[in-house]
Amino acid sequence: MANEIWTIKRCLEWTKEYLAERGEEHPRLSAEWLLCAATGLARIDLYMRMDETLNAAQLETMHAAVVRRAKGEPLQYITGSTQFRMIDVACAPGVLIPRPETEMLVEEVLNYLDAEVLSPEAAARQRVELPWNDEVEEARKAEAALADERATAERRAANLTAADEAALGSDVLGSRAYAEELADREAEEAAAQAAEADAAEAAEPELDEYGIAIEGAGQETASAQDAAAPASAEPCTARVLEVGCGTGCISLSLAWERRGHVTCTATDIEPRAIDLATKNRDALGLTADEVAFSLTNLVSSIPREEWGTFDVLVSNPPYIPTGVMRSLPHEVKDFEPDLALEGGADGLDIFRRLLNAAPYMLRAGGLFACELYEGALDAAAELCRQAGLSDVRIVHDLTDRPRIVRAIVTEPKQRI
Repeated sequence: MANEIWTIKRCLEWTKEYLAERGEEHPRLSAEWLLCAATGLARIDLYMRMDETLNAAQLETMHAAVVRRAKGEPLQYITGSTQFRMIDVACAPGVLIPRPETEMLVEEVLNYLDAEVLSPEAAARQRVELPWNDEVEEARKAEAALADERATAERRAANLTAADEAALGSDVLGSRAYAEELADREAEEAAAQAAEADAAEAAEPELDEYGIAIEGAGQETASAQDAAAPASAEPCTARVLEVGCGTGCISLSLAWERRGHVTCTATDIEPRAIDLATKNRDALGLTADEVAFSLTNLVSSIPREEWGTFDVLVSNPPYIPTGVMRSLPHEVKDFEPDLALEGGADGLDIFRRLLNAAPYMLRAGGLFACELYEGALDAAAELCRQAGLSDVRIVHDLTDRPRIVRAIVTEPKQRI
């Protein structure tokens, strides 16, 4: 086989047939994924370069990948990555693989942040009453009056002779001399008004797409603007707490898609998850200040001074009921970690602990959002209501199954 010529086309077709014979549900798609990983090409490039020959190293990589896939190992573990919303996420055995349903959980959090945390800040900053706004308006009115006065003076001056001017004296409104004086005054007033208008325009903050002032813009007038602007009741940067981060896909997406406006603290009890999430953060160029990962049990590592400061507590916790674990697909139950899957008899063991922590971690009006097993959403929503949370909602996934519960903490708690 080593002496045979294996083009991309031949390898793709052979792999598709081989996997189909072994029960692969989507054999061609799997073959494409594996070839992309082995060659480093994008899927579209495979079809543009069908006649290219694979080298020995690529063939060896492809052979090992096909063997693993034929045994049922998830593609994401074999290729080492997957796409999640707008980012690529590294995957590895021992850490739960991101699902499309979790992308919807991120969307729910972003919708909340845009509406309840970031937008109020933007609204407060989009129009700032500056101390010289009234002065500029008065200057505009004075300029208009001056223009009328000048027009009147010029009309009168045009009808006066030199003798008339001498007889009437310099105090006459209609003299040419006074008309010239008015013109000079108008030029001076217009120049002053223009300077004030330029200063006012420069003082208006430069805003990004969320309406939040860009740091450093208009520094020469920042002190005057800050003195005049009312203090905002909302933070300019949202704080998110994620529990059970796995690959880090939730926190990294939030920080990436609202960079500069969202910071995340994310925890996990699995060391391999923390290591992988950190690797993914570094690959995106995000910093530890933007997304901080912590090896701990749920919220145990959160400092007391940070309790009650988060805008969102979000989690995709272990939620598969114990009785359902046995019926999971082979590639899930035999390859993905039970620790990240099993949620107790009703799938809500970890959820209950998170619900108990939410009033202590979140500020008033903060969002609590969890992805859960489809048969447990009604019970989870009722638990939220019993705990005193408000605006409890169930969100359905793309297959119209109940998937996410979200609620608002109206009365934060403090431990003495």
